[in-house]
Amino acid sequence: MSRRNRLFIIIFVAIALLLTTGYGVAGAFIYNRLSLAAPKCEKSAITPQSNTPDDFSAQGRTLDMTPYEMVDYEEVTFSSRDENLTLSGWFVPAEESTTAVILVHGLNGCKRAPSILLPAGMLHRAGFNVLMFDLRDHGDSQIEDGRFAGGTEEYRDVLGAWDWLVSEKDFAPEDIGLFGTSLGAASVMIATGEEPRIAATWEDSSYADIQVAISDFLSANGFPAFFAPAAPVVGRFISGDDISAPSPLNEVANLNGRPIFIAHGDADALLPVHHAYTLMDAIPQAESWIAPGSAHVGAMFDYTEEYEQKLTAFFQKNLIGNNND
Repeated sequence: MSRRNRLFIIIFVAIALLLTTGYGVAGAFIYNRLSLAAPKCEKSAITPQSNTPDDFSAQGRTLDMTPYEMVDYEEVTFSSRDENLTLSGWFVPAEESTTAVILVHGLNGCKRAPSILLPAGMLHRAGFNVLMFDLRDHGDSQIEDGRFAGGTEEYRDVLGAWDWLVSEKDFAPEDIGLFGTSLGAASVMIATGEEPRIAATWEDSSYADIQVAISDFLSANGFPAFFAPAAPVVGRFISGDDISAPSPLNEVANLNGRPIFIAHGDADALLPVHHAYTLMDAIPQAESWIAPGSAHVGAMFDYTEEYEQKLTAFFQKNLIGNNND
């Protein structure tokens, strides 16, 4: 081999290593930026730490939350399915009701979030038992590694809550529904795909596929979208988590006709509305509502009466305990 060819190979290898290293560094930056969770909701600017089911506010909004307050509630703990992780929740019983809904918050949120307490209050005053809880690495639940896993681990927390209602509170599987916002919405869709006995699911402002969501995030913040695949790859080395699988879009293939409601705001800058349309195309039986002008998880505050009517009607129609007459 000539000296010139050897030099060419050395330069080529050096450039390849430089590009690979740069891609990996970018992936690590993106993964760390996206995945670090917030125990105790301490990073959240919209979740007052004083919020409880019997006394909560919408943090600066003019909405009167008093009609949605839940006076009697139990502080409960239970384990994530198949994992020895302790999760913290609030259970609000409803008299003479056999139906229940589990509510799941988003990234850096917790059970104290107005976007959980408000719909919980809507459902409770419509006669549902409600269970709100903190996902792993959030709120008062156990810290696993301080990172979110895109719903690919959190869905087992949802199933742990579902197991607790079945085994400890004697609810029939056909009488339990799931509600989730953002990361919680992705988690409840994955949980529904993995557990065929889940009766009905409401998702608000989910992503369809996290790779696409990362691309959206990068584009919105002025970064090249071609770095998006690097984050999940690097994440496997950093935490051992594959945040890309299972995904909500793949899991909805396992619904087998079970009811699901897709809610999204058309002004969502965090997870653009195209995620909702992708899910709607994949789920022919889905009910849906695209709220005009609403930002991320904003429809319940912008259109409170309409949201309440749609939410309660969906679960009244699809949980068996409401259909015994």
